[in-house]
Amino acid sequence: MSPKMMTNAATIDEYLEALPEDARQALQRLRKIIHSVAPEVKERVSYGIPIFRLNRDWVGIGAMKDHCSFYLMSPPLAKKMKDQLKDFKVSGATIHFHPEKPLPEALVRKILAERLMELDQKKVQ
Repeated sequence: MSPKMMTNAATIDEYLEALPEDARQALQRLRKIIHSVAPEVKERVSYGIPIFRLNRDWVGIGAMKDHCSFYLMSPPLAKKMKDQLKDFKVSGATIHFHPEKPLPEALVRKILAERLMELDQKKVQ
């Protein structure tokens, strides 16, 4: 699986269908958690990755050759949560993980809640 393979997907379903089973399951799990936190979330593929949007881009997911990614879309949040993310490789606002060692659901939910608060604050400004 290469990043270029994903760029032609028009929907998140198409994106996921092109992945190996382990990566597809890992990202589908994140997708399910995202929808459980915000059932009204809108989905799209942008810049070759699945993006979840609540008036603004909220978070994204993706797969590369040797890992999966959870895009926080907030460098300040990644920095704020660095202690909780110490078991994962973090690059900017992206958490890299392996399908066999998925992100804990409680951590994902906390990230999503923090991002919701950030988006709400931006609405007020």
